[in-house]
Amino acid sequence: MTQHDLKTGRPWSRGTSALLAVVLVLGAGTAGYFTWRAMQPAAVARSGPPKVPVSVTNAVRKDVPIYLTGLGTVQATFTVGIHSQVDGKLESVFFKEGQHVKKDEVLAKIDPRLFQAALDQAKAKKAQDAASLISLQKDLERFRTLGSKGFETQQNLDQQQAKVDSMKATIQADEAQIETAQTQLDYTDIKAPSDGRMGMRMVDPGNIVRASDAGMMATLVQAQPALGTFTLPAQTLDQVREAMKRGAVEAVAYDRDNRNVLSVGTLQNIDNQIDQATASYKLKASFPNTDEKLWPGEFINVRIQIETRPQAVVVPNTAVQRGPKGQFVWALTDKNTAVSKPIQTGPTTGDITIVESGVSAGDRVITGGQYKLRANSPVSISDKAQTADNSES
Repeated sequence: MTQHDLKTGRPWSRGTSALLAVVLVLGAGTAGYFTWRAMQPAAVARSGPPKVPVSVTNAVRKDVPIYLTGLGTVQATFTVGIHSQVDGKLESVFFKEGQHVKKDEVLAKIDPRLFQAALDQAKAKKAQDAASLISLQKDLERFRTLGSKGFETQQNLDQQQAKVDSMKATIQADEAQIETAQTQLDYTDIKAPSDGRMGMRMVDPGNIVRASDAGMMATLVQAQPALGTFTLPAQTLDQVREAMKRGAVEAVAYDRDNRNVLSVGTLQNIDNQIDQATASYKLKASFPNTDEKLWPGEFINVRIQIETRPQAVVVPNTAVQRGPKGQFVWALTDKNTAVSKPIQTGPTTGDITIVESGVSAGDRVITGGQYKLRANSPVSISDKAQTADNSES
């Protein structure tokens, strides 16, 4: 049957008829799609919301050591600049850069000839004056003999006694001069003031060195034991002082990344004032450093244990969340639905956090997959969710 246009009364062409059929099919498809979408909420409502995969663990009670960690630097027990104490030509250098040396070991030598000559001269002067003293003492004995017989005046006797006393004083001055010359000669051997390791050599043999030189010939450091100077926030001062009153406080030195233990020692002392600019104070710990893992000038993290909390309720750090109203954890109900619980936390040690209120031992808390949770969301326990959550962090 041929269809006609209602306005013109003319019959439709085949193309017009095909176009009309396509429009009718598209309209029917669109209506079916929207009808299907309208039915979906009802289907979801009947089946319930999907379960969220999460990782779960139990809150437990345990004895928890409480640590404080501060950033610091390694210092040598002694740091000594090696200088010459006399003027002269540097004749020899006996140490090697980086060498371990013992106290009083000869490190270098200044040309000693002038100082040896000065010592010999002082000794000769003393011998000369000692001979003069003997002569004066003999004269004094003669004056005394003549005076006892009335052949010499008391005035001449007193003058001779003064000459003897004066010569004795001269000999004492000679002895002091000898000691000074001997000391100067000894200074031509530059010795190590303590055990330690030598640094870079700054002066080569053949150069003239002087006691007034500002520059050093080398630096000697003793890093066994080594010292670690670090800082802590001012609000921890009372805790540290109380810990020191109870006994020795262990100090552990970690590397800059706070991963590897370098040395274990003890806390030595606390600075006598707080830095108001940074609201912190300095502490010093001593480490044996027998293996020399601590190097002077190196940055380290120093951890000290100030107390142990007995039977504290703890949860993994990954369970603790922060929201607009403070910290909270997602916990599981008996029906395996998630509920948020506000908590008050204490110190964090390693990968666990002490919970002071809000969670009890045995409560199941969610440690992974929290980003998909809503109040009363049903969950399914999955180790995969824990792994994925950790990889993001």
